[in-house]
Order: sequence, then structure tokens, then C-alpha cells
Amino acid sequence: MRITGYRTTTTVQEWGRPVGDANGVFADGVVSVPLVMVDTDEGITGIGIGPHVEIETVFAAIEGEDPRGVTALYDRMLRQTFKAGHAGAVFGTIGALDTALWDIKAQAAGEPLWRLLGGRDRRVPAYASGLDIGLTDDELVSVYQVYAQHGLRAAKIKGGLDIERDRHRLTLVRDVLTEAGHGSRPGLMLDVNEAWTRKQAVRHVCELERSLDLTWIEEPVRRWDAEGLAVVGRGIRASVATGENLTGLEQFRPLLAAGAVDIVQTAAVWGVSHFLRVSALAHAHDLPVSPIGNTPVGLLHAASSVPNHLASELQDLSPPLGMSLDLYVEDGAFVLGDSPGLGITIDESAINAFTRRPDARAAQGPNIRPEHAGRRLLAVTGGAHQT
Repeated sequence: MRITGYRTTTTVQEWGRPVGDANGVFADGVVSVPLVMVDTDEGITGIGIGPHVEIETVFAAIEGEDPRGVTALYDRMLRQTFKAGHAGAVFGTIGALDTALWDIKAQAAGEPLWRLLGGRDRRVPAYASGLDIGLTDDELVSVYQVYAQHGLRAAKIKGGLDIERDRHRLTLVRDVLTEAGHGSRPGLMLDVNEAWTRKQAVRHVCELERSLDLTWIEEPVRRWDAEGLAVVGRGIRASVATGENLTGLEQFRPLLAAGAVDIVQTAAVWGVSHFLRVSALAHAHDLPVSPIGNTPVGLLHAASSVPNHLASELQDLSPPLGMSLDLYVEDGAFVLGDSPGLGITIDESAINAFTRRPDARAAQGPNIRPEHAGRRLLAVTGGAHQT
């Protein structure tokens, strides 16, 4: 079998409500989802979710190769970008191609990827994550009631701009999940997306912990600040979760050496091979791993095969436009199907016919760091995405 080419397209996730975090909000709830499709001479096509940045350069490392040698091909792609580096969006391109190759390998073997990777249990524990900072109280409660109906008993909300507002919103979600769990204590997490300084983080979380039991605080300071993350971890009761924006195994080393992370995260867009390697590194430090992303299909399959998976992020309960997935959510877990490969089916005609696209010029989205992040003297009130 040989790799013959690739195709790219971009679909959207339609949330039907505002979505965002401390950095900004997509008011219309329409978010781009880039896709890569890798073709072979045996008619098997693999699908990866991730960017297309520098894809011609990266694809040159695998063109004409046997896709079943995916582990070695992953390293070839890393070497292909040696001089310029593989950080940032280019790492996402490598991850998308890598995931597509794993899809091909499993399809060729006639097995779902979770089985090919050595997984025993098709159930992957999940937690709810609504990207919810732009919601009113009533909307927040309504959203988490739907998650609760699917058995979710742990939730991560977005916050970081106002202590009392965060306390109030966490309490609302706690009460929803407690009621759904017939009085059992739920898991509560807060994600602030690198919005604080070290002192702000300790002060904010310690104040919340006067009345709430937080499982983890996510990205309290900048992703690369190993010393700062360690300082935060020592100053609070909650665990520190981070890693989703680290683009390469080597970027985890200083954090682990500093004891700066308690929950090791990787983003779905960085690919299966990256997740497997980070999971092994975390396991060597007796740390759990937790995949991040709206459609983390590849990482869900991989999570079934690692010994230290904790829980995977469940964002929207519906897949992106034109995409169907052989999985469902039940009793608080993703349940993977038996379709060979990833179990992803793409309807390219439906994607191409869709005309409503995200505004690429929007200046208030969560992908843009506000000018005053980490330098706010007072709480942000009157709007989640104000700076």
C-alpha cells in the first residue's frame, strides 16, 4: 500500500449559542473545523482533524510511503520541519496527517483503532465542557442539564475574570450535577486559558476553595511557565492541569521536571502519536492524562489503550457539519463503535454546500489573547469577553 495524495476541506461546528473563554467569545457559535483526507493506491482514505498549514512541505515526508508505518512516518514529518521548527499550527498539520495514517492502518487491518492499539474497553470516561463563559445563568443551567442527562457527573466551566462570578457559576453547575447524581458529589474544574499571573491564580483559586471543592484548575498561567505553574500548584488544593497547547514532547520536560503539572493534557489536533508518547512520559511520572478537544476521536481510541487515562473532554454532543461518528455518549462515557479505523464518515457535498462560515476577521474570538490578559487590576464585569 502506498500514499498517493491528500485533500483538504473545512467544515464547521454549529453550537447554536455563544462559545468562548476568558480571551473572547464566538457570538454566533460557528467554529471552523479543518479536515485532511489522505488517499492510498488501495482505495483506503484516512481522515484527520486539524490545520493545513505548510501541508505541502509536511506531506512530502510521507508521499509514496506505506501508511502502515505510521510511527516512523510521524518522525519523518517532524524531521521535515527541522529548520523552521514544528511548533504551532504546523504541529497541528503533522497531527492531522498522523491521525489520518492511523485511520488507514486500522482500516487496512479491518479493526477499529481502539482495538488495533490494544484497547480492551470501548468505554472512555468523559467530563462535560461547555465553552460557556458567554452564557447567562439560565443558559448555563440548561446546557449542563443536557450533559447530566447523558450521565456526565464532572464538568469544566470557563472563567477567570471575576472571583464571585466564577463562584456563582460553579455553584450552579455543581447543583445541577448533584441533583442528577442523587446527591453524590460531582467533579468541578475551572479553565482560565492562561488569563492570570501567578499571584492572581493563587488568590483567585484559594478564594474559590473557601466554599468549593475543585478537582483541577486548568492553564492558570502561561503554558510554558514551569516555575509559575509549580508555584500555583503549591499554593492551592486543586490539581493543576495543562499541556493542551504544548507542541512537542520536549515541551513537557521542563514542566514535569519542575513538578508543575498534576493532570497532563494533550489536544486532539496534535494527533495520536503525540498523545501516545505524552501518555507514556506522564505514566513514567505517575501522572494521569486527559485529552482536550471538541472532536477528539483519534485520542479517544488511543485513550482506551493507555494505563493512565483519566477522562476526556466532551464539548458539543453533536458532530461537526457533514461528519458522522461511530460513537455515542452514555452513562458519562464515550462509547466507541466497531467500524474499522476511526469510524469517521465525511459527506463532502454537504460541507461544500454549506455557506455560513465563521468570520475570520472577528477580533473577539477565544483564539486571540486580549491586550490586558494577566494585567487586570479589577474584575471584568458586564461581559465575558471584555478586556
